[in-house]
Parts: sequence; structure tokens; C-alpha cells
Amino acid sequence: QLSTLRKKLVHLDLKGAPPRVEYLHKLIDLFSKLGVDGLLVEYEDMFPYEGELKLLQATTQHAYSREELLSIQEFAKSKGMEVIPLVQTFGHMEFVLKHRPMWNLREVPYCVGTLNPHKDEGVRLVMEMLRQVVKLHPGLNTLHIGADEVYVLGEGEESKKWLASPGRTVEQLFLSHVTKVAKAIKKAWPHMTIVMWDDMMRDMSQDVLKASGLVGLIQPMLWEYTPNLDVDKTVSLLEKYCSAGMSDLWVASSFKGSTSVYTCVPCTQRHVDNHLQWLKVAASLSSAINLQGIAITGWQRYDHLSVLCELMPVALPSLAACVETLNHGQFSSEAQSKVNEKLGPTLTSSGDSLFPGRRLAESIVELNSLLNSDDIRLFENDMFVRGWFSPYHRRRKMVTPLITMQIHSQASAFLTTVQQKVEAVREEMVRFYPDSTAQEWIEEHVSPVVSPLQRITEDIRACVKEMVP
Repeated sequence: QLSTLRKKLVHLDLKGAPPRVEYLHKLIDLFSKLGVDGLLVEYEDMFPYEGELKLLQATTQHAYSREELLSIQEFAKSKGMEVIPLVQTFGHMEFVLKHRPMWNLREVPYCVGTLNPHKDEGVRLVMEMLRQVVKLHPGLNTLHIGADEVYVLGEGEESKKWLASPGRTVEQLFLSHVTKVAKAIKKAWPHMTIVMWDDMMRDMSQDVLKASGLVGLIQPMLWEYTPNLDVDKTVSLLEKYCSAGMSDLWVASSFKGSTSVYTCVPCTQRHVDNHLQWLKVAASLSSAINLQGIAITGWQRYDHLSVLCELMPVALPSLAACVETLNHGQFSSEAQSKVNEKLGPTLTSSGDSLFPGRRLAESIVELNSLLNSDDIRLFENDMFVRGWFSPYHRRRKMVTPLITMQIHSQASAFLTTVQQKVEAVREEMVRFYPDSTAQEWIEEHVSPVVSPLQRITEDIRACVKEMVP
């Protein structure tokens, strides 16, 4: 069973909405109460890179300082939790390769995420990133090197030349880069355990994996976030890795950030179902497999250049339910009461003490349901708008003032209600997140919904001016 897994890690994705340090401390405190063993931290541009890598630091908000990073680790350690950094070393390097001085290191010019595996400079860059990260994690013994979703690999000019030699494949190209990086890591830090995402290896045969040189170097982490995860297929994939000689394996589930790229409030049941499927997988594995643990991922963006997914506070009920599902082997009434005990019974129960960010979560849920209401979403389909203030009417500025004034007051009322709720959200959000996060969140979730209403009110004012003395 997964409940006997060695480690439960919670993934902190800092490539969007990086929490203020005080809030991270509160979150770590909650995670430890939930029985989490460690953090898998994806810093991206929030790491205080220095020297030639200083340009990788975020510009919309300040990266964490060295002191802040050390304090986060100290605090996690004091709660019995280890911190495992995740540094992308092949795919999803958008935060690096978007910078002009790094453009020449892309596999193809139009893909910002994938590193060209043929340039020594690329491996040097990756190793310098890792060196700085390891240095700021005293006593570190596990490192996650990413390597998922290496899009368009093999399509660059140098790759095409390399692949033109008989017998060479894109699979080998992928494996040779990862092996090069893993060997360099082992040379620099012989004691380091290296974990990587598994998806690029899923279609590879056992023989290809055996011959790759990766066996004994890395531990694959198989990720699958869907509520209807295919148990048999997942078990046979894990067994394949094991038969290829990689018997130390990890799995990864999800508590947020995997429903759609722009989801605002997570559906707890969906994520609990994902964990129930993982429990079935764990129960079906042969004894040859040495399951190291599970990373419960919480994506904050699908990638560096996509919009924000659900923020942490609205996803804490989902996280608590997922962890208790793993602890109890099912989402039983006992698991539910443990969640209530650790978070308070519902989102709307009073008090902020157990559940850091509760009020922000509540105000997001409220605003989200208002923004998704038919009254607002379908305002332009309203009978009066379609009947008396159509695009035809607007262009000709020929309107019935009596009816258009009614439309105007209805639209204005909606705008006022939304505005009040937005201000409540903003006020709470900046307590936990940088101002730039609040700004981005509002532009993503609120602006597209209110701008049609604002346009209607402006157009009505302009038309009525033409019609009323």
C-alpha cells in the first residue's frame, strides 16, 4: 500500500504565484501536521542565481534571497521534512532559454523550452545551475533533474545531422544527454541520489533502457494525474523499468494544477480519485520494485509561459484529502474527519488559525462562482441586449433610451458587485503573495469577464448622448 511508502513529498511549484516567506512557513507547518515527509521544490526563476546566471532571476517580483532559502530549509528540517530541489535540465527550460543570451542553446528557435543536447555549453549551463542550487542546500542528498516533455527533440539542425548516422534514434539522443548530466552530477557529488520524470522513457523498450547507461544512475518518477488512471498500464510500466534494472522508483500524483491550464478552484474529488488509483497501483506491484515514495504535485503553471493554475489556499482542502486518502488507504469517514480536524470542517467555518489563507480561499471561491454565473457570462445574450442594443444598433447609434438605460443599470450593478469582491480578493491575496501575482490573477480571471460589460456601459452612454436632448 502507498500508506507504507517511505516518503510523501509535497511539490511546491514556484514558477508562478511564489508565496511570501512567512506564508511558506505556515504552509510547511500545515504539511508537517498532515504527515508529509518532504518538499519537492521547483524554484525556476525564484532561485537567487548569481554571477553569469543572475539574469535567470525573476523580474516581476524579487527572487527569494539566500537567507530566505536557508530559513525555509531550516524550518522544514525543524519539522522533520527534507527539501529536494527540482531543476529542469533538458525540457521545460523556458525560464532560461527565453533570455536572449541563451537563444543559441535552444534545440529549435521556436521552442523556448528544449535545450540543444549537442552543445557542451548547454551541459555547462545546466551544471552551473545545479552547482549553485546544491551549494545553497547544505547536506543535500537527493536532486530531481526534471527531463519531462522534451518537445521537438531531434528537429534541430545539429540533431538532424546526428540522427542521419545509421542506427541512431531520438530515444538515444534523449538518453545520451540525460546520462551525460547524471554522470557529471555523480562526479561532482558521488553521494547524490538523482530522480527524473519518466515520460520520455515510457515508449522505450527494456533493452534500450538497459543499454542507455542510466541504470544505477537515476530513479525514474512516474507521473499520472488523471482521476481514471489506467492501473494495469501503469503497473506494467513500473515493472518494465524494474526489469530494465531500475528497481528504485517513485510515483507522482496531483492535488492541484492538473485539471485545465486555467482552473481557478480545484475539484477535490477528482484529485482524491487520482490517489485512490495510485493506491491500487501500489497494491499490485511485485516485491522486486522498491517504491521510494510519492510526490503529490501542485502545479502553479503548466509551464513558465502559461497562465496561473489554482492558488495554494484554495487547494489545501484537496491536499489534505489526498494525504489522508494515502494515510488511510481510502477516503473513508475517518479520513474525512482527520481533514476536518486539521483544517476545520469546511471552507466557510470561521478562523484562520488551522488553515493558513482560509479567508483568501473563501473570497476566491465566492468571486469565481459570481464570474461563472450565467447572468454575467451570458449578459450579451440577454433578450433586451440582443433585442434593443445589438451590434447593429450600436453602429448606427439608434437606440431606445428607456430600455438601454435599464441595460446600463443592470450591467453597472454587476460591475459594482464584481469590483467589491475583486477588492476583497486583492486585499487578502497581497498578504500571501507578491502584488504582481494579485495583478496577474485579476487580469487572468476577472478582466476577460468584465470587459464586455464595461464596453456595453460605455457604448450605451455614447448612444444615449446622441438620442436624448
